[in-house]
Amino acid sequence: MLIDDSLTVRTIFSRMIERQDDMTIVASASTAERGLMELGSHRTDVILLDLEMPGMGGLEALPKLLKASPDSKVLVISSLTAEGAEATVEALRMGAADTMLKPRPGGFNDEYREQLLGKIRALKGLAPHEQPRRATPRPAQRRAGKRPQVLAIGASTGGIHALNLFLRQIPKNFDLPILITQHLPASFIPVFAKQMEMAANREAVLADEDVEIGRGQIVIAPGHGHMVVRKKGTRHVTGLAYQPVKSGCTPSVDPMFETLAEAYDGHVAGVLLSGMGRDGTEGADAIINAGGSMYAQSADTCAVWGMPRDITERGLASAVLPPAELADKVLASVGADAWR
Repeated sequence: MLIDDSLTVRTIFSRMIERQDDMTIVASASTAERGLMELGSHRTDVILLDLEMPGMGGLEALPKLLKASPDSKVLVISSLTAEGAEATVEALRMGAADTMLKPRPGGFNDEYREQLLGKIRALKGLAPHEQPRRATPRPAQRRAGKRPQVLAIGASTGGIHALNLFLRQIPKNFDLPILITQHLPASFIPVFAKQMEMAANREAVLADEDVEIGRGQIVIAPGHGHMVVRKKGTRHVTGLAYQPVKSGCTPSVDPMFETLAEAYDGHVAGVLLSGMGRDGTEGADAIINAGGSMYAQSADTCAVWGMPRDITERGLASAVLPPAELADKVLASVGADAWR
C-alpha cells in the first residue's frame, strides 16, 4: 500500500513496484485517513508511508495503521530535513520497520529503485529457502562466557524500536558502558543519540578519535564511519575506521565487536537485534572466540530476522528472546561491579 499526498511520488513508486513479478500494489491513498479505510478491505505486507501530509500526518497515523494491520511492516519515506530526521527516528521508535529518504527531483534513479525494492522484499519476509528450520531441533544455547565489562549492541532494520524496548529495561544504576552501532543515515544520528539518552536515562556521546569510554555512558557509532575500540593503558577509547567491510554497511557492527573482543580480552556481552543481512556475524565470532557472550533477538519479534539469525542457528547465542527479556538475561549475566 502507498500512502503519500504527492501524486507524482505515488505514480513513480507504482511504476517501480508494478514492474516486479513478486509485488502488487493493493491500494494507493493520498491521505492517511484514506489509507486506514483501505486497510479494512485489503491485506497488506508492506505500507509505504509519507510522514508529511495534510490532515492526519504520518506520525499520528502510524500507531493506527499498526493496530489496524498488525502483520504489516511500515516503510517510512522521509525528507532530508532536520525536522524530517526527528520525525523519522520517532516513527522508527514507535514501530515503523525501516526508512528511506525521499529524493529530490531527479533522484528517483535505478539505484534508488533497487534500494526501495530490496527493502520491500526484506520487510515482506523471508523467502521459503530462508525460513527458520522449524522441523529440526532448536539449536542449543551457549553458556555465558566471561563476566562482561562492556555491553555492545548492533542493530539495523527494525532495530530502533527493539533498542528502545531493550534500553528501557536497563536500570539507571547499571554502570557498564553501552556501545551501539545502528545502521542509519549520518544526518539521523544526532537525533537517534538523543532518543537513546531518553530511553536509557543516561548520557550518550558519539564515537570519535580518542573518546574515552566512561562507565554509565552510551557511546554511539557516527553515520560516516565504523566505531572501533582500543586500550590505552588502563583506559578504553574509541576511534573511527573507514575501510570497506563485507556487509557493505557504514557504520558496521563487525569492527565494533572485533575490536572490543581484543580491547576487553573477551569481557564483552554482544547483542544482535533486528536487522537485514549478516553484519555482526564475524564480530560475534571474535567475541565468542575471546571468551565473551552473544545474545540474539528472537525471530518472531524482529522486523527482519537477518543479523541475529546466524548466531541463533549455530547455537552461539546465550539467549534468544524478545528485546526486553533479552535485557533481563544480559543483566543477570553481570556481576556486582556492574552496579553503582
